[in-house]
Amino acid sequence: QVQLVESGGGLVQAGGSLRLSCAASGRTFSDYVVAWFRQAPGKEYEFVSHISWTGAPTYYADSVKGRFTISRENAKNTAYLQMNSLKPDDTAVYYCAAAQGADGLKSYTQYKYWGQGTQVTVSS
Repeated sequence: QVQLVESGGGLVQAGGSLRLSCAASGRTFSDYVVAWFRQAPGKEYEFVSHISWTGAPTYYADSVKGRFTISRENAKNTAYLQMNSLKPDDTAVYYCAAAQGADGLKSYTQYKYWGQGTQVTVSS
């Protein structure tokens, strides 16, 4: 079992930046891949980004590539999502998720553990 606690969401104007944090606890983390998903009202979960605790390559959705950066600090068992050049279309609830599996998992159905979600609102 692994528990995920998210923070860092909020309200920001278009063009601004936010950094989301995902703190993990509970058991060995090295076998877990970590991802960020988001869900806008009335829409399906959308893959945003993914990173492995073991240092595998990172992955990004085309819609955020070049604007968002995923990273981690092993000593803190924490993953981050740095979001720059935010757009109103980025408005959504953002979720941190973890799974035991291969790198490159991009479907929400492939992730077993989830955080509670944090709201990101980008004003125009």
